[in-house]
Amino acid sequence: MPWSDDNGRDQGPWGRNRGNSNGSQGGGSSNGSQPELEEIIRRGQDKFKSWSPKFRGARGIILIVIIAIGIWLATGFYRVQPDEQGIVLRFGEWIKTIQPGLNYHLPAPFETAFTPKVTRVNRAEIGYRTISDSRGSAFPRSVANESLMLTGDENIIDVKFTVFWKIDDAGKYLFNIRSPDRTVKDIAESAMREVIGKTNLQSALAEGRQPLAQATHELTQQILNEYDSGILITQVEPQSIDPPDAVIASFRDVQAARADQERLKEEAERHRNTVVPEAQGRAAAILEEARTYRAQVVNQAIGQARRFVAVYNEYRQAKDVTKRRIYLETMESLLSGMNKVVIGNGAGGQGVIPYLPLPELQRSNKQQSLEQGNR
Repeated sequence: MPWSDDNGRDQGPWGRNRGNSNGSQGGGSSNGSQPELEEIIRRGQDKFKSWSPKFRGARGIILIVIIAIGIWLATGFYRVQPDEQGIVLRFGEWIKTIQPGLNYHLPAPFETAFTPKVTRVNRAEIGYRTISDSRGSAFPRSVANESLMLTGDENIIDVKFTVFWKIDDAGKYLFNIRSPDRTVKDIAESAMREVIGKTNLQSALAEGRQPLAQATHELTQQILNEYDSGILITQVEPQSIDPPDAVIASFRDVQAARADQERLKEEAERHRNTVVPEAQGRAAAILEEARTYRAQVVNQAIGQARRFVAVYNEYRQAKDVTKRRIYLETMESLLSGMNKVVIGNGAGGQGVIPYLPLPELQRSNKQQSLEQGNR
């Protein structure tokens, strides 16, 4: 309603002649902002008066209804960011999934839209929690009821790992599972316990983290797919796989002893690889020499046998000649290495001086002849 009396004087929203009363009470300089406020109010009143004829009667009501409907319809516009997916519900039922961009749905209460982020990587910590101290430094705190697991050979092992996941299908993620964070954590812990339960302690510690992480990754994703969860496991990262804290010192001693055992085995293997080939080479050489000697002896025996047969055949044809020949050859072979000079009974033999060193002279003559031949 207009803030003026029948005579056109401004009453203001706080009573008649509020500006004058303030001026008379506190003086013109006590509140310098009051005239500016009243001026703004008067301008608003003038604009309202200029528009008020348009809103009077049925025409004004229709115009107001049209404006309200337009505003209501405009509430259906929404934007899906590049890292989001739009999920549209009609009366609470999921009807479609919207890709990034500017979109429209029927205003509430007919349709509503959710835009969860599908590129953000979430993480679930199993067996430990990352906490911060008073200085802001983060460090892991063990959670024994999650990290202690039973191996296939009934030993206890302490396993801590992290699961990274993101939304693959926003509709399934929102409506097929409850408490997604807790669901992923529980499924990953169960999968790791199953994998560890099929593995011996020594294998779990010796094979490394990656085989266990890969098996856990595949089993966790398989279970989530069976739940139709719309969640994608991107990585399973083991933090530590160790014996329990109560026995870790003794276990490290055992591991050190096993490492020494393996080292000694490797040294022995290297020594064997050096000694055995040498021995095998020497044995092969000895065998080859024996084979050669055997062949030589056999060939000599065969040659002698053939020679004997040939001599025997000659002996049968001419016994006297063969006997004399055999005698001469035998004497030649016997006396060839002796240091003697045989002199016949002829006249030349009587004048030989008994002490003449004929063998030395003979050797010197041979030596001189060799030297002359070399020249």
